[in-house]
Order: sequence, then C-alpha cells, then structure tokens
Amino acid sequence: MAKNRKSNIFPKLFLPYFEAKMITSFKNQKIKDAIILHNKSRERRIQNKFTIEGLREINLAVANGYVIETLFVCEDVAKTDFPEIKQRIEISKKVFAKLALRENSDGFFAIANTKLLQFNEIRLSENPFIIVIESVEKPGNLGAILRTADAAKADAVIVCDNLCDIYNPNVIRSSIGCLFSRQILTCTSQQCFEFLKSKKIAVYAAELKASQFYHQTDMSQACAVIMGTEAGGLSDFWINNADARIKIPMRGTVDSLNVSVSTAIITFEAMRQRKFK
Repeated sequence: MAKNRKSNIFPKLFLPYFEAKMITSFKNQKIKDAIILHNKSRERRIQNKFTIEGLREINLAVANGYVIETLFVCEDVAKTDFPEIKQRIEISKKVFAKLALRENSDGFFAIANTKLLQFNEIRLSENPFIIVIESVEKPGNLGAILRTADAAKADAVIVCDNLCDIYNPNVIRSSIGCLFSRQILTCTSQQCFEFLKSKKIAVYAAELKASQFYHQTDMSQACAVIMGTEAGGLSDFWINNADARIKIPMRGTVDSLNVSVSTAIITFEAMRQRKFK
C-alpha cells in the first residue's frame, strides 16, 4: 500500500474492524454474510444490521451515532486516502463489484447496527414540524422524502404501517444518507396519532378530496403533515382523525403528484410560514 496515504478521515471507532489480509473470494463467509444483508430485508430485521455503501453515507451514519461493525475497503477503487492501519478488511475489485449496488461506487462498504428509535427518545424543537408517511412502499419515494426532511430540518419522520424496509440499500442511496441525519421511527398509525396528540401537535392529512388548500392552512405552529400512497391515498383512520384535511391545487388532467413531490411542496410551505426559522 502507498506510504503517502496519511489522511485521517475515519473516526477511531473504525480501528478495531480492520484486517490485514485481502479478501479475494466470494466464498469468504464475511462477504457471503454482507451480500445476504444487502439483499434480504428479513435478515436485516433478524440481525438488526444493515449495509451502507459509500464513504459519504458511512461518515453521515457515524456522525449521527450509528455503530459500524465492519468496514470493507477496495483500494483499487477508492479515490480517497485512508489511514495507514495494519489491520483492515481489504477486498479485491472483483469482490467489491459483487457488493456494490451503484455504478461508479467509491470503494467503501460497511455493515452497521440498526437504530430502533422509540417515541420517548424523540427530541422535539419548541415548534416541531413532523412528516408522517403511511404505508410507503417504494424505497425511492421514502429516500426522496428523507432528503426533503433533511433540507427542511424537520424534527422527525414517522413511517406508519410500513411496507418498506427503512434500511433497504435503495432508501440509503436515494436519500444520499439523509436516513441518518433525521430522527426516523416506525410504528402503527394509532401509535403515531396518540403521540402527536400527547404533544399537542396538529394533524394535517393530505387528501385529494379535501376542501382546504395547503397554503391556506396555518402550519406556523406545531404540526404534522400526513402523507399517503399515490395509489390508495390515506386510510380512513387519518382522514377521520385529522384536525384538517388539506390538498394541493391540481390544474391539469392528472389528479395527483408523486408522494415525495407532494411532501416537498407542503413541507416548504410550512417552512415559508415559519419564515425558515
């Protein structure tokens, strides 16, 4: 390995996880285990572990308190320097190509422990804004919503009656690591509603048949916007229990937007009303 690689981009918590010998075979048990975690949501749930591809995402996870169990580095692919450490898990280009989901991936791949946030652990600002998503199915939509939540600095994202594994590699990829920068919790709709009411947070359900436009709704105070799926919209539970039902004006022939786009529109109206404070 080149002796001029002296940068110290990894936190000290990475140090125990390095090995000296390069792994060159797919049959290596650590590689086989990583591939299973990368591809199987059931295994991620059983083991409470998940995979992270990319140095930016790995660093975001570490900065937000995620514990990295194993770090794989492919020197033939990595563009960024890394510390001179005697023990590390170095993998060949062929093995890394088997692990990597993205094209032009940067040579870094990690296994981390999941974080199962509970309601009593959520930290709220003085004037909270929360994004609630019911029955989200597509990892790309969830990832895009997490990017919006990060951009607006929403207090939390609550995923109700979840149909999508939040630690799916495509969620991490499409969120560009914003999964790690926001508080995210999964629960039932009933549990979410009880939490919001206990914190005196207004509930605004986005619904196509609503009579009230989103920009005519007071979102300057503590509130949560509830978003449903594009196909089925929100369940009757949220429609019947919301403090207000709101909609986005639709002037064309199509009667709905992508859920991630709708979430961004309503979220940034709330930020505008709060003067982006």
